[in-house]
Amino acid sequence: MSRLLPIMAVLLMLQGCAGAVMVGAVGGAMMVNDERSFQTQLDDTNADFMISSELAKLEDVNNQANITGVVMNGNTLMIGQSPNSMLRDKAIRAVQSLKIGGKIHNQIRIGNPTSFTTRSNDTWITTKVKSRMLNTDNLDVTRIKVITENGEVFLLGVVARDQVELAVDVARNTAGVRKVIKVFVSPSS
Repeated sequence: MSRLLPIMAVLLMLQGCAGAVMVGAVGGAMMVNDERSFQTQLDDTNADFMISSELAKLEDVNNQANITGVVMNGNTLMIGQSPNSMLRDKAIRAVQSLKIGGKIHNQIRIGNPTSFTTRSNDTWITTKVKSRMLNTDNLDVTRIKVITENGEVFLLGVVARDQVELAVDVARNTAGVRKVIKVFVSPSS
């Protein structure tokens, strides 16, 4: 039951939203096509919520940094900005204490948190990358998660090597992308 709470919370937040139908359809397609088991998908989603909750408890990190975590197949990608290594390391330790399992990929940059304008631009870059992926032959975009942070595009998923190469090529050749970082896992044979 505790694993279903995050999913139910998201559904309640989306209730009555016209976009919820599309999100539900795309999300459902992604869950069906995902190489991860349904249980792993639920565990990853639950871990995302646990990380957000744990980071929210760190008042100094919340006030001075912009740090988030995303879990894919039990591995955690930590992204954002911290004004110093002390706050970055505090956030990493907090996530390690959750014992999610898998590896923690620390991609938190030392520097000032990004502005609203930069974050809006990142959202636009993510949209452009996903749109271009949708229009790329032989690329299954439902298995790839795209996250943009300060012009850096992070590609996550459980996909075959040929899919990785196509996805990286699309992202790398999208306007506004400064760097592409791959956090892919090969599917089980």
